[in-house]
Amino acid sequence: MKDDLNKIARDVKLGKDVKIHNFVNLYGCEIGDETRIGAFVEIQKNARIGKRCKIQSHTFICEGVIIEDEVMISHGVVFINDRDPSAVTPDGSLKTEADWVCIPIIVKRRATVGSNATVMCGVTIGEGSLVGAGAVVTKDVPPNTIVVGNPARVLRGRSEGGKIRRLEDEN
Repeated sequence: MKDDLNKIARDVKLGKDVKIHNFVNLYGCEIGDETRIGAFVEIQKNARIGKRCKIQSHTFICEGVIIEDEVMISHGVVFINDRDPSAVTPDGSLKTEADWVCIPIIVKRRATVGSNATVMCGVTIGEGSLVGAGAVVTKDVPPNTIVVGNPARVLRGRSEGGKIRRLEDEN
């Protein structure tokens, strides 16, 4: 890691053996042990990344995102923490932090979020689940399932080790 190629604020809490590639912007966040962060990633204040995660290049993790341990965030993933974004208040003045509410997002342990997915505010991505590339997640993702599309919908079950688990088997 070359400090002149990254912007890592003093208030960032880095765990042991974190690897950070070039052109990364981190401030006010927490990164767990052995996590890998690719190039061109921004992680904002009050975001928390667990242990042994992979955050691939060109990803934006905004305030209020909690990513648990052993999660894979693929290239170009965007998290959105505001349900009704705008630049100005009703009177036309520029919005400040006091003019919005951060709506959290949780990505549970061992989940995977595919390249170019967009995760909307207020959702939980369940443990062991997989969000397909390009999906737009607008609702909670059940544990151990694969979701795809816009809006994301359940495709099928997923289990550890790559075996396909049918959702019908749970009922």
